[in-house]
Amino acid sequence: MKKIIFALAFSSLLWTSKANTTKVVDSKKDEIEVNINLTDVKDDQVLVSVKAPKINTQIITYSLPKTVPGTYSVDDYGKYVADFKAYDKKGNLLTITKTDDNTWSINNAKSLVKITYLVNDTYDTEKGKGFGKDDVFSPAGTNIDVNKNYMLNLHGFVGYFQDKKEIPYKVTITHPETLWGATSMIDKDASATVDVFEMPLYSELLENPIMYSKPDYTTFNVDGMDIQIAVYSPTGKFTAESITPEMKTMMTAQKKFLGKINSTKKYTVILYLSTMSQTDAKGFGALEHPTATTVVMPEMMSKDELVEQMKDVVSHEFFHIVTPLTIHSKEIQYFDYNSPKMSQHLWMYEGVTEYFANLFQINQGLINEEEFYSRIAEKIQGANAMNDSMPFTTMSANVLTQPYKDQYLNVYQKGALIGMCLDILIREKSNGQRGILDLMHKLSNEYGVSKPFNDADLFGKITSLTYPEVGEFLTKYVSGSTPIPYYDYLAKVGITKTTKRVPDGIFLQGQVPFIGVMSEQDKEIFIVPNKELHVFYTTLGLKALDVILAVNDKAYSYDNIYELITDSQKWKENDPITIKIKRDGKEQTIKGVVKLPYIDSEGLEATDASKATLREAWLKG
Repeated sequence: MKKIIFALAFSSLLWTSKANTTKVVDSKKDEIEVNINLTDVKDDQVLVSVKAPKINTQIITYSLPKTVPGTYSVDDYGKYVADFKAYDKKGNLLTITKTDDNTWSINNAKSLVKITYLVNDTYDTEKGKGFGKDDVFSPAGTNIDVNKNYMLNLHGFVGYFQDKKEIPYKVTITHPETLWGATSMIDKDASATVDVFEMPLYSELLENPIMYSKPDYTTFNVDGMDIQIAVYSPTGKFTAESITPEMKTMMTAQKKFLGKINSTKKYTVILYLSTMSQTDAKGFGALEHPTATTVVMPEMMSKDELVEQMKDVVSHEFFHIVTPLTIHSKEIQYFDYNSPKMSQHLWMYEGVTEYFANLFQINQGLINEEEFYSRIAEKIQGANAMNDSMPFTTMSANVLTQPYKDQYLNVYQKGALIGMCLDILIREKSNGQRGILDLMHKLSNEYGVSKPFNDADLFGKITSLTYPEVGEFLTKYVSGSTPIPYYDYLAKVGITKTTKRVPDGIFLQGQVPFIGVMSEQDKEIFIVPNKELHVFYTTLGLKALDVILAVNDKAYSYDNIYELITDSQKWKENDPITIKIKRDGKEQTIKGVVKLPYIDSEGLEATDASKATLREAWLKG
């Protein structure tokens, strides 16, 4: 999963991931038949009916998930269910009791034939508060926009009967003929208005999201893998074709970097672009599955910014093919959707994945060394801002509760740096011949999709496959409370810390905005009050509450505020600039030059030529 925060005055943008569960099943078992009706939607609710399997107990429970693997949050999907009913074969209602937010107990269950319920979507209720703030993370959420878009993360629509998760599922979806379902599943029905999907296990069904919308997709093949890019853009601003070249370049490089770790034959990237209205998605990022990634982004982003964010977030999700989708513990393999026990090893599932998402780009020539070092330096700064003495394994095992929940985002900072340090250490001990990717190859051979490891045994297994020093690192820095001396490990490959003056953001500095929007209806961008304005504003004589109408003859508003931010990142010191503003209701034009705010920033630089060979093996090996 990837959740990255990028905030403006009016919203928080975040990112996310998910795990696989596979068991041998008896094909002679009952089949659970589910019908989802997208053609007769009333009051923004979708009707779901479930044909019950044979039940031999007087009482049975039916549950929707409290959480799903990879989201690392309690979301209570049962809260979005209404009008739950259970019937016998004569159509009589059976007595039901709702025992918690996600579970219904059904009496006289031996006579149960069918249950029905209505599902509300999660996008309608999002407040944009961010991770851990009551919102369902949008890529794990659901959308019901009649005759336009249906985002079916199936854990929001389909539940399971007690002790029946290993029974095959048959899901029939009726939908308008104008809408097409993007998914990696195979439709068993040739009809233009009915899709039928079959999965051997509940867990495998949940790993296959579907997005229904007007068809907009591309397909291409990379080294034997069929890849599908599907896009929903409400205004038509973006198309699948417009982002496919960059996605193809990136995923080709990823496949080359990964080598033989991958058995997936089809992979679908589902991109939902949000209007950011009050009833639309506000949690931005992605959620990975074995054969798919769901991505949610704001449609107002510029093309360049969207493509860059897609490259980073989709590459992260794609690398989850390695872990936890191939290499994972029993906590993930046998995931309990309503009483989950979390694994200790988020450092690997999310951290190593995030490290790979950056390493492959320098390894395959997509970015240069300076950019790679800059990313590592940013992660060090981010990790230092978190609780650096909290044992990572303890945080991971308790991530659903406080105070550990607040440290989750460190998996993308310190977690990635753990992967980096292990990579450098293995390179050093093997004289550059092996790194952490080699370790992951070995672990995938030792375990695999259907063979989980015991949580407590992983460090010992890694040590046996590498070096005693690797085991000592894991014990001291990952399960222990000792902060990692990152610069000591970087010195092994000739990298040292530097400090330099660099430009800071003009309109957005970190999470601090200098501009805002009064409302979605007003759409005018104004300079926020009660803030000390930096040199860019003072040089041009700009004031708090000035409305920015245009810059260099390009008009800006709420609809393209992201473009204003990304365009400003390209401005250079002393560039000529013309800004059209409105002050006290009167329009005026200001001409001048750009003066950038500067800050001291810690960076990284290759300074030790004697370590060049090991450094080359680390970056390019």
